[in-house]
Parts: sequence; structure tokens; C-alpha cells
Amino acid sequence: MERVSLNAELRDATGKSVARKLRREGFIPGVIYREGKSQPIRLNRKEAAHFINASAGEQGIVELNFNNGDKKIALLKDIQVDPVDGELLHTDFFEVSMMETITVTVPVIVEGVAVGVKRDGGILQKTLRDIEIECLPDKIPGHFMMDISGLEIGDSIHVKDIEIPEGVTVLSGIDEVLFSVVEPAKVEEEAPAEIEEAAAEEPEVEKKGKKEEAGAGEHSKGE
Repeated sequence: MERVSLNAELRDATGKSVARKLRREGFIPGVIYREGKSQPIRLNRKEAAHFINASAGEQGIVELNFNNGDKKIALLKDIQVDPVDGELLHTDFFEVSMMETITVTVPVIVEGVAVGVKRDGGILQKTLRDIEIECLPDKIPGHFMMDISGLEIGDSIHVKDIEIPEGVTVLSGIDEVLFSVVEPAKVEEEAPAEIEEAAAEEPEVEKKGKKEEAGAGEHSKGE
């Protein structure tokens, strides 16, 4: 996928107060990881937010250009956002080598509307939303697109149905189900019928009781 460049700066100071100060100054605190080691960094908030919004959940590979002249290729590993206003708070990156394969998960995106849903009222079940692959960093697909418009009720799409580009190895089970169309849940009709039947029988029980009471009264008079 396309590589994006971001300016970054190394930093030594860490902590909540430092992070708040960075955000006030228009930066975002972050960390870049490599082989068990971590290096605190800071990024321009607007540039980082634009990159993250553009990647939109896809595997984002980025070239980090540091103020000391170093360049590092990294994958966006994790982000933290404010739960109230959605403001970007923190970023984590994982440094990679362009010569070494890595293992990542890639999202599977649905295209179209299944005929079994549109025409027959079926329900689309999404069992697996992404798959695990192994490849070189520059071979990572942003996503896999699957056209589900031909799915009838009872049909499924499996991992093996995905068109995998050259240089990419799928690690997820090839027989795992991605999407399937199933029949809508049937409304139980027996319960209302049973209630109506019980309601119809109830007065008869009462009538029998009244007849028995009347019979008992006549018998008393006879005594």
C-alpha cells in the first residue's frame, strides 16, 4: 500500500503532565517499538490525525522522518482517542524492516447487498471481519474487498474465496467462514394458539363447577 511520510521528534520526558503539555502545543505523544525496545516520540497533531483518518482502519505503513535525520519505516499499531470528543491523544508505532516479513491482520470489506437479504429477507452474518497474513511491509494490502451480491440464503464466503495478491501468505484457516446469509428467525406461532385454546377451555371448567354446585344443592334439598 502507499507509504505516507510524517515528521517526528524524539523525546525523553514522559508522563501525563508532559503529554498534556505536548497536546497544548499542537503535538501528539507517541511511542515507536522495535524488538522489545521502545522510544517515546512526538508528532504534529494535525498531520497524525490526517494520516489516521485517511487510513480508516486499514493497515497504515508510514515513514517517520526524525529531526535528527533518521528515517524509520513503521506500522501504526494502536491509537488512543478521547471518548467524549474523539480527539487523538496518543499513537503507537511498530518499526519494521522492508527486508523482513511481518504478520498482520487485514480487514475484509463487504461490497454490494446479498440477493438473499435484499430479495428474500435473509440476514447477513459477519463471522470474521479480518484475516491474518504474512508478507513484506510493502506488500501489505490495505484491505480485502469481497462482493457478496450473489449470496443466496444458505450461501457462505470463506477465507479461501479471497483473491490473495502475490507475495502474501494467508495464516488464517482457509475454511473459516467470513460471511453467510441465513434465514430470519421464525416467530413461534404455537404459544399464542395454546393461550387461545386455554382461554376457550377455561369457561367450560367454570360451568362444570357451577353444575356440580347446583347438583349438590338439589341433593341437599332432597335430604
